[in-house]
Amino acid sequence: MDIAAYMAEVGKQARAAATQVARSTTAVRNHALLATAEALDAEREELTVANGKDLERGRENSLDAAMLDRLELTPPRIDAMIEGLKQVASLPDPIGAITDMAYRPSGIQVGKMRVPLGVIGIIYESRPNVTVEAASLCLKSGNATILRGGSESIHSNQAIARCLAGGLAKAGLPEAAVQVIKTTDRAAVGALITMPAYVDVIVPRGGKGLIERISRDARVPVIKHLDGVCHVYIDSHADPEKALKVAVNAKTQRYGTCNTMETLLVDKEIAEDILPLLAPAFVEKGVELRGCEQTRAIVEGVARATEADWEAEYLAPVLAVRVVDGLDGAIDHISRYSSQHTDSIVTENYTRARRFITEVDSSSVMVNASTRFADGFEYGLGAEIGISTDKIHARGPVGLEGLTSQKYVVFGDGHIRT
Repeated sequence: MDIAAYMAEVGKQARAAATQVARSTTAVRNHALLATAEALDAEREELTVANGKDLERGRENSLDAAMLDRLELTPPRIDAMIEGLKQVASLPDPIGAITDMAYRPSGIQVGKMRVPLGVIGIIYESRPNVTVEAASLCLKSGNATILRGGSESIHSNQAIARCLAGGLAKAGLPEAAVQVIKTTDRAAVGALITMPAYVDVIVPRGGKGLIERISRDARVPVIKHLDGVCHVYIDSHADPEKALKVAVNAKTQRYGTCNTMETLLVDKEIAEDILPLLAPAFVEKGVELRGCEQTRAIVEGVARATEADWEAEYLAPVLAVRVVDGLDGAIDHISRYSSQHTDSIVTENYTRARRFITEVDSSSVMVNASTRFADGFEYGLGAEIGISTDKIHARGPVGLEGLTSQKYVVFGDGHIRT
C-alpha cells in the first residue's frame, strides 16, 4: 500500500465530509449515534469474533495481562459502548449556540457562535472502545474524524468501524465522516500528523512515548497532556479526618489513571501528627512510601525519595511524600514538579484555599477534594475525549465544547462605518 497516497485520500474525504456534518442538524447527528448503537447491539457476535482474533494475536506476541485486559471487548464493555452512544446523543448540542451578544455604540450587535473545529485526528492505543467514544464526541460536535487505533486492536476497530459506517448511512451522513485507518503501518501516523490541509487538530491518547512523538513531529495543533504528576497538599489548618479521606482516595481509588495523586505534601507544622495517621492507611492498601528525610524521621520503614520521585508519574501503588514549609513551600514544590494536571489543597482556611487556587497553575485545582474527580463525567461534561494540560484552546477535561471553536457574528440593519 502507498501510505502517503492512502492517507491523502482519507484526508480529502474527511475534509469533504466535515462540511456536510457541520451543516447537519442535531437530530440527524443524534440519529447517526443511535443507529450506531443499534448496529453494535446487532453485531455483538461479529465484534466478539474480531476481538478474539486480536486477543489471539496479542497472546502470540506476548502482550502482558494488563494490555490484554484493556484490549478485550467483554459483553459488559459492548454494553458500555452502546450506553455511551446513547448518553452522547442526549447531551446538549453546542453547535450554533450564540453567546455574549451586545450592542456597540455604532448600533451593531456583536456576539460569538460555537462552530466545529473541522477534521479531528485521534491516535490511541489498545482499547477498542475508544473508537466509539472518540467517534461519538466528534460527530456530536459537528466534526469529521480520522481514527488511528493501535495495531493490536486492528480487527476489533474495523468491526466497530463497519457499525459506525452503517449508523452514518442510516442518518444520511457520509461514511467518510468517521474513518478508521485500515493499515497498521506506523507511517500512517506520520502522515496523519503532517496534513494541515486536511486535519485541523490531533488528539493523542496513550503512553508518554506516543504523546511525546506526536507533540514533537506534528505540523497540526495537538490537544494533549504528557504526565499526570498530581499533588495533594495537607495544610496546617486541615481537618485531619478530611485529610485522611481525601489523600487515601486520591492515591488508592485507582492507580493507573492520570488524575491519581503521585506526591503528598504535608505542612511541617502538623507533619508529626498527621503522618503517623496517614502512613498505616497507605500501607494497609499496599502502597509503597518514598519520603524526604523529615518524613522518614517521623515514620519508620519509608524508603528514601530521590529527585526522580518528585517528577514521577508512577501509575502504581507507590507514593512520594514530602514535608514542606507551609503554603509557600507547597506552591514552590508544585510549581517546580507539577505537570499542571490536577493539584489539591486540604484546609479549613479560606484565605489559604483562595491563594492556592489562584497561584497553582494547573488545569484543575481543588479544595478539600480528591484529585480523582478531574474527569469529564464528574465535571458534568458527559463523555470526554481526554484531558488537556495545554493553555490554548482547551484545558482540563475536553468534552463537546472543547471540540468546538468560536467565531464572531455581527448583526446590523444597513449599518456602515463612518
